[in-house]
Amino acid sequence: MTDSNSGGLLREVARLYTRAQRVVADCCRTTSTQCHLLTELGRSGPLPLSELGMRVSLEKSWVSRAVEAMVERGLVTKEPNPFDARSWLVTLTADGVRTVNELNQTLDAHATQLLGRMSVRDRAAVEKSLWLLMQALRDDQAANCCLPPPEPEARKDTKSCC
Repeated sequence: MTDSNSGGLLREVARLYTRAQRVVADCCRTTSTQCHLLTELGRSGPLPLSELGMRVSLEKSWVSRAVEAMVERGLVTKEPNPFDARSWLVTLTADGVRTVNELNQTLDAHATQLLGRMSVRDRAAVEKSLWLLMQALRDDQAANCCLPPPEPEARKDTKSCC
């Protein structure tokens, strides 16, 4: 494969996989925005509303509406932030944790089904490539642009675009 085809291939794989995962995630009774927010809260733990929006690259109005709907469903709580009285802290409830776990199990089963169509050797090669790609993305400034800066100790050699 040439470098000129790599970018297009990566975009197409990401597009198809994201679309398939959205269809599969629909069984968890969430909108795609709610799914995105729930999985981020499941990964990160409680977050201020503004940081949650920043992490998923959504406007505050979209995040606020989705969070309100999830509060009504009992999936999250929205409480005054004890560290910043001007903001709200969004936290998964027990039902929210169960929903995230169910969602992750559903999405993992879909990934296993896709990878299961490959030979053992090809699956190992894809998994190795995905690990390498994940490391490259974790080191990429653009992929981490909208995340809060790392802790002071880890900040020494990193640059932020924000």
